[in-house]
Amino acid sequence: MMRILSFILAMGMATAAQAEPKANQLFGAQTAASRQAPMPIGSYNRGCAAGLVQMPESGPTWQVMRLSRNRAWGHPEMIEFLQALSVAARQIGWAGLYIGDISQPRGGPMTSGHASHQIGLDADVWMLPPRRLDLTVADRERISSIPVRSADQRSVTANWSRAHHTLLRSAASDDRVDRIFVAAAVKLEMCRTATRADRAWLQKIRPVPGHDTHFHIRLKCPRGAVACQTQTPTVADLSKGGDGCDETLTWWVTDYLDPPKTPPQRPSGPRPKGARDFTLSDLPAQCREVLASR
Repeated sequence: MMRILSFILAMGMATAAQAEPKANQLFGAQTAASRQAPMPIGSYNRGCAAGLVQMPESGPTWQVMRLSRNRAWGHPEMIEFLQALSVAARQIGWAGLYIGDISQPRGGPMTSGHASHQIGLDADVWMLPPRRLDLTVADRERISSIPVRSADQRSVTANWSRAHHTLLRSAASDDRVDRIFVAAAVKLEMCRTATRADRAWLQKIRPVPGHDTHFHIRLKCPRGAVACQTQTPTVADLSKGGDGCDETLTWWVTDYLDPPKTPPQRPSGPRPKGARDFTLSDLPAQCREVLASR
């Protein structure tokens, strides 16, 4: 009898877990920010955000792309940072910046795309240098950015320019920035062309696949953001205190690109949950309050 009861209870718990809605559907359905003080909650890939601010669709030195996604919400510090970076882009000869995804109105896991961008402190910036900042809504849905990485992933293309280097250096030199994700070939090129006297900022430029048409800026947890989890390991740990232009970088364009000689063994046990598998129970408890806020 006890075994039967235990089986019934276990089945009931499994059914309840299956019935719990996915967090990405709950957060993806939100159309406006919570009426709370700004606070990133949890980690970049497992959290949510209170009191986010929407990046204006257009400004004197920027335009937000893919408006239909409604992902131009960020912590006030992120919005301020992006606007300042767009001014820096104007100073290097671009018309400004095309801004990609930041976060959903209340952060949280997204219904498609990113595993991160969940707490209002991540933002994508297109590698495409804007020639005009009067794109229509339809234009912003239609046009795409440009790849600055070659098809074999080992070098940059003719689309890469010294202005890209200067813009990334400007972003990485800001104390608010934790790290910036780019294609490995981009980091290699920046390591090759950076001056010997000015390299400390390179530590923040991190090679990550999938960043050939944009770069991904991640800010540190703002001062006083007690619910925000700092990312570890730090860029200093990852680069062993250096600039990251070492054998760990070379690996991304050598061994990483070579197919395995034998297929890797699949780990035993259930597949680890990803961002689109999370339910509210997988996120910090404060995320329920963020969803409930009106």
